[in-house]
Amino acid sequence: MSRLRHPLAQVAYAVALTVPWTATRLFNLLVRWDVVRATPVHFGTLTEVAVTGVAVLGASFLLAWGAETAEKDVPRAFAIAVLAILAVAPEYAVDALYAWNAGAGGATTAACPAGPGATERLVEACESANLAVANMTGANRILIGLGWAGIAVFTVRRARQTNDPAVRAREGWLADVVTLDRGIATEVGFLFLATVWAFFVPLGGGIDALDTALLVGLYLTYIVVIIRGDVDAEEEHVGVPQYFQSWSLPWRPLAVLTLFGYSGLMIFTAVEPFAHGLEVLGQDFGIPEFFMIQWIAPLASESPELIVVVVLVNKARSTAGFNALISSKLNQWTLLIGTLSLVFSLAYGGYGVLPFDSKQSAEIWITAAQSFFALAVLVDFEISVREALSIFVLFISQVLLEFAIIQDLAPIPVSSEELLIGYAVAYVVIGAALFWVRRDALKGMLGLAADAGRTAVGRDPVHQEFAD
Repeated sequence: MSRLRHPLAQVAYAVALTVPWTATRLFNLLVRWDVVRATPVHFGTLTEVAVTGVAVLGASFLLAWGAETAEKDVPRAFAIAVLAILAVAPEYAVDALYAWNAGAGGATTAACPAGPGATERLVEACESANLAVANMTGANRILIGLGWAGIAVFTVRRARQTNDPAVRAREGWLADVVTLDRGIATEVGFLFLATVWAFFVPLGGGIDALDTALLVGLYLTYIVVIIRGDVDAEEEHVGVPQYFQSWSLPWRPLAVLTLFGYSGLMIFTAVEPFAHGLEVLGQDFGIPEFFMIQWIAPLASESPELIVVVVLVNKARSTAGFNALISSKLNQWTLLIGTLSLVFSLAYGGYGVLPFDSKQSAEIWITAAQSFFALAVLVDFEISVREALSIFVLFISQVLLEFAIIQDLAPIPVSSEELLIGYAVAYVVIGAALFWVRRDALKGMLGLAADAGRTAVGRDPVHQEFAD
């Protein structure tokens, strides 16, 4: 094997992409601690976006290799769940910051929205509470509208070179499909429960302890279920994962932990300035700050996850790629929402409910409705190019129309909030129709998810007729 193609050389290339950012951060820390007497290095906005973006790219390759290597020793679903948490950790950090600022500033359901005469601190706190919800809903909708849809189309196109067995050619307009492993029924089942609950969150006027207990409890139950599952039948790997999987104990787990630790650290430190740089560039072009925080910042924070999935699909591992996307959606739709109230209460100095206005209620409803529709698409464990494009068109048309309303670019006779409610209704109606048509598939999916729960507590599965 050529030295340039050796797996360790590939790892070195990925690490090299992170070196400019790592070296800069380390140098500035040494300056701050007076270890080095020099002027800190500060990049211009465009340079910082480039340096941090390249670092995120390198870290995403390392993260993907770590998850694939881990599959030799732990259930694939658990390895992918860890990957998903690390990949979207910056999104948690951004949302936690807004929730903390809201609590520290005294935002409550009674005080918000802040009326005339309110202190500047309270006004900013109420705004931070709304931004926490906006950033969270934007991230979730991006993950489906761009992530699920884009990766499905990419998988079908890439299959021409990879001969991915998960892709099936079918007659009809854009009818080629990506078939998914029925093992994802567990993730889909838990996501279905979280989505149903999300419709009720706005009715309480804020995110409270009940939301935290139920949503975080759902995710912890999911982790228990998948970690008690069996290690999957060994799947053939190539390149870096194959090389590390050949290592003996304890070196193989040490390699996994190193890949996870370093990539997670890089993603956590680089994504925030990457997202902030994009926000600044967007504002320079006249894009409203609120719009940037809801869409551009989450898009940047989701980039590691999307890059990882592209890496997996490029290796004809589309099933693992979709598992990662669904696992990311599940942890964002449970842990991310559930922990906002906890962070808010810690900053508030006591129990509190994270408040949000009616606009953010509509944002939560459309996000839940989009998830409902997307699950209706996946319930039969297939997604066609036509379905993927439908998800994308519904998502991007709403974003563009809302931008036109905010910027008053066209005479659209509805408010932004009314637009969101309209799209939410459309998502629910189409999703309900799909679930009705595919009611047998829904029954099978829920049965397989229930079997995973039974297996986790040592009971025998009872829905094996749906496993094939």
